[in-house]
Amino acid sequence: MKTNSQQPFFFEAGRRAVLLLHGFTGSSADVRMLGRFLEKHGYTSLAPHYRGHGVAPEELITTNPSQWWADVLTAYDELRERGYDEIAVCGLSLGGVMALKLALNKPLKGVVTMCAPMTMRTTDVMFEGVLKYAAQYKKFERKDDATIEREVAAIREAGMPSLEQLRAFVLDVREQIDELYTPLFVVQARHDEVIDPNSANIIFNAAESTEKQLTWYEEAGHVITLSREKTQLHEHIYEFLQSLDWQD
Repeated sequence: MKTNSQQPFFFEAGRRAVLLLHGFTGSSADVRMLGRFLEKHGYTSLAPHYRGHGVAPEELITTNPSQWWADVLTAYDELRERGYDEIAVCGLSLGGVMALKLALNKPLKGVVTMCAPMTMRTTDVMFEGVLKYAAQYKKFERKDDATIEREVAAIREAGMPSLEQLRAFVLDVREQIDELYTPLFVVQARHDEVIDPNSANIIFNAAESTEKQLTWYEEAGHVITLSREKTQLHEHIYEFLQSLDWQD
């Protein structure tokens, strides 16, 4: 079940474009308020969905990081095809890892990572997170408890083989960060309950960007874009974007 807030979006405003990337098991809803904020300040934004995201969890467990990365590249190409030659990227959690990889592979004006992991938990722990997401999704669909229990049990039985690939994907990006020269803004919640907050230090210290900054948010949790500090976060991202060397 999708609401309007869970649909991919394209908010067209000025000539400067920002690609907004959600996290693992997330959706565009996690970055929609940021997109609207940027729109009001003259920035165009595009927020895609990776395959298996924003849809039933039975679809999620059949997808993999290679497909999600391909979806990011498709979104980048879409902005270019629409005539946006200058693009920045802003990613939450796994989206932050995708943002770093994009900056390593494509011309970008700047990159923002928000609570992006550089270390990964075991696949068993990650899968428990998938099951939790599955239960929440089915509650959102207003299914009864017995149905939810039965369907989540079926997902548990099926498993998600690509989680090991996800661990490898993140670690591969981490090994390449010392090749990053794009202007960088690292955002990290102090009370991140999902990833190791030290990931922010790893990104910041490894990047070779001459223009880079790291900001900690003392009252925020992992989904920082929806936290009590989101207003401050929006302003900081806008200030960073304004500092970039846009040609228009």
